[in-house]
Amino acid sequence: MKRLKEFFRYPASAFAQLSVYSAAIVTACVIVFVIAYILIKGIPNLTPELFSLKHTAQNHSMLPSILNTLYITYITLLIAVPIGVFSAIYLVEYSKKGSKFVKIIRITNETLAGIPSIVYGLFGFLAFVIAREWGYSLKAGVITLAIMVLPVIIRTTEEALMSVPISYREGSLGLGAGKLRTIFKIILPCAAPGILSGVILATGRIVGETAALIYTAGTVPDAAESLNSSGRTLSVHLYCLLSEGLFTDQAYATAVVLLVVVLAINALSNMIVKRMSK
Repeated sequence: MKRLKEFFRYPASAFAQLSVYSAAIVTACVIVFVIAYILIKGIPNLTPELFSLKHTAQNHSMLPSILNTLYITYITLLIAVPIGVFSAIYLVEYSKKGSKFVKIIRITNETLAGIPSIVYGLFGFLAFVIAREWGYSLKAGVITLAIMVLPVIIRTTEEALMSVPISYREGSLGLGAGKLRTIFKIILPCAAPGILSGVILATGRIVGETAALIYTAGTVPDAAESLNSSGRTLSVHLYCLLSEGLFTDQAYATAVVLLVVVLAINALSNMIVKRMSK
């Protein structure tokens, strides 16, 4: 009764609150529906043949694609994370406040973060596959993905660094620590959870990326022997199975594994973030 009176007394506020609750419920229902649909369709189609060491036209094994996915994700993060974090450190800690150069970098960074992945794929195809004559290779795919996730890592790292209180910097400098020691011993440990959140977002985008890799890493279903070899990731493998239209059962099974891989990576990353926060 009391809530009903408040609704008529403040209808705009009540409507806004109702809209927020409705949006949250709809979002949760959509997520549950998508996950349940994938699991129901995919789990019955999981067979031992799908995890064979060698991909053939009979088994359509996804194990080589899983290995390629882990390989590409690891190498991409190894390249993008240090560059992204150090770039953010420069923008926050070393650049002059109100610098036009920094403003241009931030505007450019935000613009690049909104570019569709297929544009990155076409860029990688022209710049690395053709111009550099690397051909379809994991090397071309890794560099393209590193360029694609850099804006996300830089922006989230910037926000994490700016969230560290200025008193921490002043206290460290006041005790005689240098600028570099203050950054690595005080600021980065405090900002680590926020930085890892950006890394989690970048990892999810790498694992689920398809368009950028089709034009750079290729669609060879075998496990890559080196960075110069061509190979498909799990998401590209799923796309290839669906595009052929003959292996939908295997595609659903691949979707289940891809979902599990993404959830496992997010769960592990969140656990690390919580421990570092404590």
